[in-house]
Amino acid sequence: MAATLPQLGQHSLFLRLWDAERMTPTVARHILKLGWSAGDEIRMRELSARNTDGTISEADRREFDEYVQAGLTLSILHSRARKVLRGRAARGNRD
Repeated sequence: MAATLPQLGQHSLFLRLWDAERMTPTVARHILKLGWSAGDEIRMRELSARNTDGTISEADRREFDEYVQAGLTLSILHSRARKVLRGRAARGNRD
């Protein structure tokens, strides 16, 4: 059973806390430093390959879905952080 692209669900509530209008440049720079560990990158590739091959177990599919949801959330946070920093740069402001 192939994993489907999940909805953000509970992550959408978390994202409300990180509104780009209220995010400071300092926080934005820290958010842009967030990323996956090498071990997580390897595990995601393994799960992705199993998903593509159709050999993924139900437990692995749930784990893969969690990685996908967390990755989508991280991507949105990164996007908001870049927007904050671009806006500051355009106005010539620093914090």
